[in-house]
Amino acid sequence: MKKIFLSLAAALAASALCGQSKSLVNTSGSPHARVQSLDMGSVRWTEGFWAERFAVCREEMLPGLWRTLSDPDIAHAYRNFEIAGGACEGEHAGPPFHDGDLYKWLEGLAASYAAAPDPATDRQLDSIIATIARAQRADGYLHTPVIIEQQRKGVDAKFADRLNFETYNFGHLITAGVVHYRATGKTSLLDVARKAADYLCRFYATASAELARNAICPSHYMAVVELYRTTQEPKYLALAKNLIDIRGQMEGAGGTDDNQDRVAFRRQAAAIGHAVRANYLYAGVADVVAETGDSTLLAPLLAIWDNMVQRKMYITGGCGALYDGTSPDGTCYTPDSIQKVHQAFGRDYQLPNATAHNETCANIGSVLWSWRMFLLTGEAKYIDVLELALYNSVLSGVSLDGQRYFYTNPLAVSHRQPFTLRWSKEREAYIKLCNCCPPNTARTLAEVQSYAYGLSAQGIWVNLYGGSTLEATLADGRRVALEQSSRYPWMGDATLTLKEVSESYSKEKGKRKKQKGEREEGEFSLLLRIPGWAKSATLTVNGGEASTVAGGQYAELRRAWKAGDVVALSLPMEATLIEANPLVEETRNQVAVKRGPLVYCLESPDLPDHRSIFDLALPLDVSLAPVPMVLGGSSIICLEGKANVVDHAGWGNTLYRPAREREKSRAFIRLIPYYAWGNRGKSEMAVWLPVGR
Repeated sequence: MKKIFLSLAAALAASALCGQSKSLVNTSGSPHARVQSLDMGSVRWTEGFWAERFAVCREEMLPGLWRTLSDPDIAHAYRNFEIAGGACEGEHAGPPFHDGDLYKWLEGLAASYAAAPDPATDRQLDSIIATIARAQRADGYLHTPVIIEQQRKGVDAKFADRLNFETYNFGHLITAGVVHYRATGKTSLLDVARKAADYLCRFYATASAELARNAICPSHYMAVVELYRTTQEPKYLALAKNLIDIRGQMEGAGGTDDNQDRVAFRRQAAAIGHAVRANYLYAGVADVVAETGDSTLLAPLLAIWDNMVQRKMYITGGCGALYDGTSPDGTCYTPDSIQKVHQAFGRDYQLPNATAHNETCANIGSVLWSWRMFLLTGEAKYIDVLELALYNSVLSGVSLDGQRYFYTNPLAVSHRQPFTLRWSKEREAYIKLCNCCPPNTARTLAEVQSYAYGLSAQGIWVNLYGGSTLEATLADGRRVALEQSSRYPWMGDATLTLKEVSESYSKEKGKRKKQKGEREEGEFSLLLRIPGWAKSATLTVNGGEASTVAGGQYAELRRAWKAGDVVALSLPMEATLIEANPLVEETRNQVAVKRGPLVYCLESPDLPDHRSIFDLALPLDVSLAPVPMVLGGSSIICLEGKANVVDHAGWGNTLYRPAREREKSRAFIRLIPYYAWGNRGKSEMAVWLPVGR
C-alpha cells in the first residue's frame, strides 16, 4: 500500500510539471504580471551583435570556466563536490560560495543547451548533476564546506556563520535545477533542488531574527518562487513570503544597511548597502509581488527603483559606487549609528569614477530586477535599464574573446594614481580574490535571448533588437513565427517579418471565451519598444506611410497580421554628449558620449603621442563620426573626431597652484564602446571628459 501511495505521489508531482511554461522566468500563471517571458529555445539569435556574443559565450566562456572550475589546482569547486559525495578524499578548498560558482556555470550551460541543443552538452550536464546529487545529504542539505567538515571531524556546523553563504548557494542550486528542467525536460537536478528547498522550508518554519541573519545575498528568494511556478506547490511561495517577513525581525536586533535588514523591507525607500545583495533582494520581492499582488511590497520596490535610477546608478547602468564606506544615512529612517558597508550603494549622487566598484554581479542583479519589474508592469523604462546594463556594465565584465574577466567596472582608470585598489585594473582568467562574477556573466550572456521578447493577451512585445527568430503561441492558441533582422546597436534599423500566423484557436477548436485584452477576432498586437534614449523613431508596415513615435514607450501596432507582413523600425543613432546632474561632484563640467544604447570611452592606445587621458577635452560642438573598426577580433563602431588638448605638465607634487591659461591645440581622437576597453593590453581609460572651450 505504501508503494502505491508513493507511486501516486510521484505521478501527481510529474503531472504538476506537465504543461508548465519553459521560460527563464515563468510568469505565465502569475496573476499580477502583465507580461510573460517566452519558452527557452523559442528565441534564437541568428546574426549580428548578440549572435556573436552568444557564440563567444558558448564556445569560449563556458568551456573555459569549466576547465577552471574542474581543475583542483585552480578553483577546487568541482572537486569539493567529489569529496563531499565520497568519490575522493580531501579537504574543502576555496571560498564558501564556491558551490554557487558551479551552479551558476551549470545554469549557463543548460541555457546554452536550450538555445542550441547537442548530445555532448547533454551528457556533460548528466555527469556533473550526478556528482552534485551524490554530495547532497538525505535531509536535502547541500553545502560542501559543512558536509566535508562533518565527514572529517563529525561537526555539523550548518548555518553557524551567516557569511558562509549557504542560502545563497541553495538559491543558485534551485535556479539551476529549474533552468535545467526547462531546457532538457529532465528532473535530475530539479529533484536535488526540491530536496534543498524542502530543507529550507523546514529550517525557516520557525521565524526568528537569528534565522533571518542567514538571508545574506538572497538568491534563494527568486529561486523558490521559480520553483513554485514550476511545481505549483504552495509551500515554496509561502517560504518566499516568509523570508521577506522575517527580515523585518532584524530591525533593532543587529540588522545592517549592508544586508538591507536594518529596517523591515516594507519601510525602505532607497537603494542601500551591498549592491549585489540589494538587487537580488529586490528581484526576489518583485517575483513575490507577481504572485501575490502585495501592494505593501510593490510600493517600496517602486520607490527604491526611482532612488537607484535617479540618484545612484552610473551612466553605464553600473550599481554600487563604494568599495568600502559608511552608511550613516540615505535610507527612509533616522540612523542611530554609523555602519560599515562594502561593495555598496553610496549616498545620493555619490558616483566616483576611478574608485567606482560596480561589481559585475551587481550589474547582473540590476538586469534580473529590471526584467521582473517589466514583467509586472509592461513599462519600457525597465527594459531601457536592462539594455543599458547588458550593453555596458555587464559586457565590460568579460574580454571580447571570452577568456578574461573584471570583478569591478570603474569609469576611469589611470596608472598615475598613487594608490592601489583591491581589484585588478586588468581582466583576469581566474579572479583569485573572488571568482563569482565570471560564471554569473556566462549564465547571463547565455540567457539574453530570453529577454528579447515578451508575450501577453495583447500580443508580442519586442524588447531587444538584433538578428533573431521567434516562435510563440498567442493567448488564442495561434502559432506565430517571426524573424528579426537588425544591425543594432551599430545601426538603428530593425525589420520584423511575420513568417507564420496560424488560424485562431476558436476557428480550429470551436468556441473559446474571449481573453482579457483581446479585441477583434484575428487581431493581435506587435508592441515595439522605442528606447528612452531615442527622441523619436519611425515605423512602417509593409512599406506604407511612416509614423513617428516618441521614445520611452512601446509602440503598439494592432491588426490581423498574416504571413509576409513586414514591420520596419528606424531609430536615430547620432553620437550624443551627456552631462550629469551637477550634484554629482566628480562629473561636474564634464561630458560623456553615448550612441544608441552604448556608452563610449577614451582609451590610451587611441591617444595622441605622449598624451594622457587627463589632457583631452571635448568641445560641445564636437563632430564625432561613426567608423568601423576591428578590435580583439570583433567588428565594432568607434567614434572619431577632434578634441582640445590641454597641457597639464609641471604639477609634480604640487596640490594647488594659481589658475592660468594653458597652451591649447587640437588633436584627433577615437572613442570606443566602454564594454570593449581593456582588450589591447594594459591601458588607461575615461568615460567622463572635461568640456573643452
